[in-house]
Parts: sequence; C-alpha cells; structure tokens
Amino acid sequence: MNAQLRPDAGPVYRPMRVIDLPAVMVIEASAYSHPWTGANFIDSLAAGYHAELCLAGDGTLHGYFVVMPGFEESHLLNLAVDPTQQRAGLGAALLQRLMAQARLRGDLALWLEVRPSNTAARALYRRFGFVQVGCRRNYYPAEHQKREDALVLQRLLDPPATGGLHALV
Repeated sequence: MNAQLRPDAGPVYRPMRVIDLPAVMVIEASAYSHPWTGANFIDSLAAGYHAELCLAGDGTLHGYFVVMPGFEESHLLNLAVDPTQQRAGLGAALLQRLMAQARLRGDLALWLEVRPSNTAARALYRRFGFVQVGCRRNYYPAEHQKREDALVLQRLLDPPATGGLHALV
C-alpha cells in the first residue's frame, strides 16, 4: 500500500531539513520585513534545535517553527505562516503543537520575543496565555537603519499528566 498525500487532508507535520530551506526562505522573505537568513536556519538545524514544517495535504509548505530547547524551558525562535495562508488557524495550530511538545519534554515555560509592531502575532500569543515579562531595547533591525524593541513573552506550562517525556515527539 502506498501512502499518498491528499489535497483535502489536514496539515502534515515533519522535521525541517536543509533541503527544505529554499521553500522556507520564500515564506520567511514574504512574512517578515527583516527575515532570517539561510545561515540562521542552517545554524539552528546544526545546533539540534527543534524545527518543524506544517504542510498541506498536497505537500505545499504553509508554515514552520524553530524552537531552542533548554533546561525545563523552550525558547521559540521563529514561527511563520505563508502570508497567503494567514488567518486560517495555522499559526494557532503550530503554536499549540509546539506547546504540547514542550509539555511532553517536561518544560515548565515557553519564551519568545516579538516586535511591538507585530500586532497579529501579539494577539495570537496573548490568546494562548503569553504575558510580557520584559523588553529588549533595540533588539530587532528596523527600517532606515533604526532598531525596534523586542517584547519578551513567557507562557508557564502545566506539567503533563503522564509525567513528561524528555524528547520532542
């Protein structure tokens, strides 16, 4: 029996690989004013960070995330959804997935930075219980050689009922 992807199937998730970077970079460049470089992704993969893709049933890349695991916490470094697919719940699905994986890993908190100007992302994170715990001044590059602050957000995680696994699934 051959498994085939169906266009009407729900999202498919799988680990990001270097071979995926051309498609990832298309989304990255269209989703952000100051996108990560290919080297940023390569370094993250080489460091063993957890990077995962969200694919449509037909295999089309719709989004991804990159998470740096730490001791009893994870740091979300990048989460992006193809702008043509935004407002369809994919960002929420990716966030739910990485939060569930962090819980299974035994993490007690999830951290991230977000631009104050990224109101859509801030609303998503607020909806999932993230709270601002700090601000990194002049953290992000911005237009005209200026810099933009980063809001530091944290979401405390309840430990899993099963006692936790120590590997991302």
